[in-house]
Amino acid sequence: MKRSDFLSAARQCITVDRAATHGGAEDSFGAIAKMWSAYLGVDVSKEDVCMMMVLLKAVRFKNTPAHADHAVDICGYAAIAGELGLEGSDG
Repeated sequence: MKRSDFLSAARQCITVDRAATHGGAEDSFGAIAKMWSAYLGVDVSKEDVCMMMVLLKAVRFKNTPAHADHAVDICGYAAIAGELGLEGSDG
């Protein structure tokens, strides 16, 4: 796969495939943030959830770098984190 293929695959995942399967990212990551916050006893934001998923995928990538799904998911989680971060800012 070329770098543009990874980005195209991530775009498809986060705008069509995953949304159809899991619902909107904002709602899903919001629910995860609430559960993680309760479990950990600290505030966890939707953006934190995205970045923690990036870290999870980074570990998986280290163990199996030829599995393209890891890199695709990292791109997708980072894009969602960026969007959520911008929505939560004044700029």
